[in-house]
Amino acid sequence: MAIPASNPCVLYRDFGHREHQSAASSAAGCGGWSPVTSGSLLTWRGVCRRRRGDLRAGAFWIAKPSSVEMEEIAGMEEMDEVLRRSKELSQPVIIDWIASWCRKCIYLKPKLEKLAAEFHPRIKFYFVDVNKVPQALVKRGNVSKMPTIQLWKDGEWKAEIIGGHKAWLVIEEVREMIQNISNK
Repeated sequence: MAIPASNPCVLYRDFGHREHQSAASSAAGCGGWSPVTSGSLLTWRGVCRRRRGDLRAGAFWIAKPSSVEMEEIAGMEEMDEVLRRSKELSQPVIIDWIASWCRKCIYLKPKLEKLAAEFHPRIKFYFVDVNKVPQALVKRGNVSKMPTIQLWKDGEWKAEIIGGHKAWLVIEEVREMIQNISNK
């Protein structure tokens, strides 16, 4: 059961049988809170539990990341691998085509990384610096303006946004693009 909170953490309650308690928590009684790492998420688990009959109740916090760093695609082989993995997992990917000289690209990247945290781990976010990759890769993406944000699913290009306007509008358009492809 999830309870909405005013911060980026979400409170969960878990229930289990008394025999599933660890010996340490049943012997120690109340041991405070302990961190547990699960992938890239940090979970705070309460060791102190109240017993009701054969049930124990506890609560723990899962802290979602505030931003997820986008991975770089530096060549044709990496692009092929990203699209192959996307197809295998049936997971959409967002590719941000940028240039190191483009101010809007530089300004937009951290905002996209924050958006990536919202959809992590369902959707992976990548970026391609068009000045560092072969032109064949840029042509494969059919990119002519920067920044261009593309959504790829099942190894195929599905939608794109050319982000030449205000960053918050671009982020909202990317969010809508993701939601539209998720609803199909």
